[in-house]
Amino acid sequence: MTFRTSAPTAIVAAIVVVVLATIYFSMRLFSGMVNDVEVQQFTLIRSLVQTAIIDAENKALARAELIADLPRVQQLFAAQDRAGLTAELGRMLANQKNRHGVDQAQFHLAPAMSFLRLHDLSRFGDDLTATRPMVVALNRDRVPLKSPAIAANGPGIFGGTPVFDAGGRHLGSFEVGIAFGPLMAGLKSAYNLDLGLFVEERPLRDFAKGVDPERLGDQNRFGKYIRFESTNGALISAVTTPEDLAAVTEPVTYVREVDGVVRGVVLVPINNTAGTPLGVIAATADFSASRAGANRTLIWQAAFALIGIVLLSGFVIAILRGFVVRPLEVLSKSFEGVSKGGSLAEIEGADHFPAEMQPIVQVYGRLRAHRNAAATKG
Repeated sequence: MTFRTSAPTAIVAAIVVVVLATIYFSMRLFSGMVNDVEVQQFTLIRSLVQTAIIDAENKALARAELIADLPRVQQLFAAQDRAGLTAELGRMLANQKNRHGVDQAQFHLAPAMSFLRLHDLSRFGDDLTATRPMVVALNRDRVPLKSPAIAANGPGIFGGTPVFDAGGRHLGSFEVGIAFGPLMAGLKSAYNLDLGLFVEERPLRDFAKGVDPERLGDQNRFGKYIRFESTNGALISAVTTPEDLAAVTEPVTYVREVDGVVRGVVLVPINNTAGTPLGVIAATADFSASRAGANRTLIWQAAFALIGIVLLSGFVIAILRGFVVRPLEVLSKSFEGVSKGGSLAEIEGADHFPAEMQPIVQVYGRLRAHRNAAATKG
């Protein structure tokens, strides 16, 4: 083992270890930061979906209460005048559907009988006790309610209120339903999210008798769910599987790659007013920007690490050779002459040697002076 080879090797190895360890912990830190960013994105997506549903519930309830408080509506409902209510409110429903996604509006008689569906005039008189717990509660407790539900014409976000006449006599209830489709389209337009509504097939088939049977076909079946609405059917099918939907009782998040694009997915469960699960909303957003940033950082850090190792190693080797190895070689050769006898040559450049080596240089100088003086006397 020689100092010339062993010392630089050990120092360079130490540099490599330190730089790589620094890069490793730096990447761990950056990876944690990327994960934190994605967690915030997941939280934002979930909040957007849940807030949109709550806003739709509030809008549906506000419309229901506004209509239920109209004296003319109360008079016609008290007289059980279906034709009069249809003439009074039919145009309103058409405008609300075109502008705000309101696609269902229905009057009920206590305890839970459909009196008039403004969106489906041919269907009335059916008992909703087994299918619509919110309607039962409206007429039993006589307080406004709001909730997603599966109605005869499909799933929607409902707000309902009891209806009273001018004298305070309870007449029944009225509800407004907002469709999921326009809500999801609005989220896609505003936040570039793609969404899908998955509804449990059994209650959908049992309760939603007015739904087009084609929407319940095998092409839309995902395990026990039917994909009822989506902003991009192919994408939602790629990021969501029946296994993902199998047991969603609280919001679920995960990351999935589709066609080379990393996407974050949030599954939000949907329950009715009684807490019974109705389905799941899947929302997905492009996470490739954060992942690409992490990959770019890894490449740059690796490049910086390599450059750092090369520069530091070169600097250390140059310093060792210039300030230690080379002076030691010169001194070693000079002292070899001492042991061989004869005159001694002056060490060239000794004044540039490190201060720690100057005592050795001085010793050599005294030996050289003594040898030269002895040679002169002889």
